[in-house]
Amino acid sequence: MKPYTEQVLEQHGTGRPYIVRTFSSDVAEDELVWHRDRTNRRIHILGGKGWQLQFDDKLPEELMIGSDYYIEKMTYHRVIKGENDLIVRIENI
Repeated sequence: MKPYTEQVLEQHGTGRPYIVRTFSSDVAEDELVWHRDRTNRRIHILGGKGWQLQFDDKLPEELMIGSDYYIEKMTYHRVIKGENDLIVRIENI
């Protein structure tokens, strides 16, 4: 079972898909594992407080609502649980 729910949507007028993913504040921390993605991704933070993004060999960085984060394909990373639900928009680029 995945530690999130998601919806695949389409950008208006472009036909390009994106994902809205929600991580519940009730998720167990051991479910938020280190992983790599197969594509480059741009992550836009829609909601959530206290959540962090950590790359391999780097200190965690707090995810700020309204900000974008770039994750290069095959780069180890993880999210660290915050205070409420984390909602992100993911675009494969």
